[in-house]
Amino acid sequence: MKKYFLVTMAMLALPLSAHAGCPAVSVADMKGVAGGAYPQQFEKAEFEAAAGCSMSFSANPDIAALNGMIRGNGDLPSLGERIPEEPLVVVPYESVGKYGGTLDALSNATEAGTSDFLSVRHVNFVRYSDDLLTIVPNVAKSWKFNDDFTELTFHLRKGHKWSDGHPFTAEDVKFWYDHLMMDPKVFAEPKDYALVAGKRMEVVITDPQTVTFKMPAPKPGLLAHFATSYAQGWQPKHFLGKFHPAINADADKLAQSMGFDDGYAVIAAYYGNSDWTDTPSPLLNSPEKVAKLPADVVPTLESHITIRDTAEGRHYVANPYFHQVDPTGQQLPYISEQDEVYINDPQVRVLKLVNAEVDYKSQSLQLIDAPLLLENQEKGNFTVDLRPEIATQSFSFNVTSENAEKRKVFGDVRFRKAMSVAINRDEINEVAFFGQGVARQNIGFSPKPDFVDEKWLSYATEHDPDAAKALLDEIGMKDTDGDGFRELPNGEKIVLNMQFATQGISGKVVELVANHWSQVGVQTAVKEVTPDEYRSAQSANKLDVGMWKRGQPVAIVMGNNEMWVPPFGTYFEHRTGMLWAEWVSSNGANGVEPPAFVKAMMDDINAFQSATPGSAESAEIGARMAATMTENLLYIGTVLATSPIYRRNELKNFTSFQTASYDYYRTYPYRATQWFLDE
Repeated sequence: MKKYFLVTMAMLALPLSAHAGCPAVSVADMKGVAGGAYPQQFEKAEFEAAAGCSMSFSANPDIAALNGMIRGNGDLPSLGERIPEEPLVVVPYESVGKYGGTLDALSNATEAGTSDFLSVRHVNFVRYSDDLLTIVPNVAKSWKFNDDFTELTFHLRKGHKWSDGHPFTAEDVKFWYDHLMMDPKVFAEPKDYALVAGKRMEVVITDPQTVTFKMPAPKPGLLAHFATSYAQGWQPKHFLGKFHPAINADADKLAQSMGFDDGYAVIAAYYGNSDWTDTPSPLLNSPEKVAKLPADVVPTLESHITIRDTAEGRHYVANPYFHQVDPTGQQLPYISEQDEVYINDPQVRVLKLVNAEVDYKSQSLQLIDAPLLLENQEKGNFTVDLRPEIATQSFSFNVTSENAEKRKVFGDVRFRKAMSVAINRDEINEVAFFGQGVARQNIGFSPKPDFVDEKWLSYATEHDPDAAKALLDEIGMKDTDGDGFRELPNGEKIVLNMQFATQGISGKVVELVANHWSQVGVQTAVKEVTPDEYRSAQSANKLDVGMWKRGQPVAIVMGNNEMWVPPFGTYFEHRTGMLWAEWVSSNGANGVEPPAFVKAMMDDINAFQSATPGSAESAEIGARMAATMTENLLYIGTVLATSPIYRRNELKNFTSFQTASYDYYRTYPYRATQWFLDE
């Protein structure tokens, strides 16, 4: 009898001790609840067990009205039918938030300076936690590598739905890889992260919630790629598949009924033939054409979805099917709407910040903007936090210039070294960075891994104009007409056209470097342009000098080789050697053959990505890569410093970022879905 009584009481104890609702824990006050398997978040069952509660769910009271703004969405089912069976429980930094409001943001233009704001609503399989060391679940509930890093399996959340209410499953991952990324009619060439040493992977579905990337060689960095990249590993098969001939035999007929040439044209209208998730939507097309489409934008898994897209900006509303909740069961995001305005003039952008017309801003702000912002933060009721950067403002020369004589000079490492030692980094630090920075050469990795020799950080960073002049003399660049400026070795006049965009580099840094180069006899002409103008000229092989921030942590290098293979970056990044890239992509049929050191780096990055992280082999290859990149000075670093992060004080659950950088995808580690407006 006694044994029976004890068992019965034990069985009764669990429900009797459970709370009717779950506690409003926060990072600041966990109320005695022990942490879970990952920092600052739980799976639902894990949290209920830790908190001794049974979670019930609630939603934004305005969610039906917000859903009504999403053309193509039907009436909303109950919240229990909208969120996954196992939603991700996000522990807020300060407190459980309140619903409502509009987050106001600034970007430069349609596809310029938008990644900062995009990161606020971004999701991927996984993400880095705010320590920038720990990868944690997001869209994926869990993951597992096999022993040799040739298979990466993701377990998705049962019941997870797209923003239009359709189930999100492993089929959407396989559709993205097989029928978009690997289809040359969508992507002329697959992205590097979708390949392993240039070879495709195989995406295998086990069940609707289990999908495996099978690789032809080890690639342990694939997980870090998904934790940091804007590029998501899925697209809605139920939506875009209708327009793909491999999925729907009547795809072209359907597209033509909507006024498009074929199904691929509809895919391009929605997906943009790009993995950049801020590609302009069909809403920028004529209203008549958009009206024939089934929805204004492609369904999303992100926290907010676009409902307006114009040349002046975009507007978003909360995704009614979003997969995250707070500890009390409130569906995230808290903020109902987001408004993005395009302002390309840096002075106007800063003025809007001073006037507190913006809730959050980091991208395109430079340290030179900080004094004015700091001076006004108390009056404007905003906060400016100066955080260290990862990427260094850097310069490159067009080593495949269309001008044959410039190509010879720019391709000569003696010229590049001369231009590096001509730079007075101490002056740059004092004038542009208020003495807060440190001279840094570009070594390919940032921050410096342990396997890279410290000496490379200062390689050719000493200010030595006499050495610069001697090197320029050595390669035959002399002042032959007596105007004080050097000509090319063949006597042809040269003026370095230095076009820059403030999104990527400080105008003050550009002015100073241009002056330093002029002082050693190389004439310059500085001109500010828009980011779109800069990127178009760079990709068209029209620039003399590339100017943009550059740097990448080793964890990201392990998953993405773009900074080590010509043209050493995407359209949105710092590129050079465009004709080398053409030679590589055409297998030598077109373009210009790159020199041996570039081919060596291409071999090394493939070997580095397949090596076991932390092994002696990995360290040896990585050290060699850094030495090759640095000695050849394809990218010339200047000063590594801090950068401002701005937020209006009414924006809550905001934490101090580890770094002001693009590399870990800006706000993504800091969980912007928990932000709320307290006003």
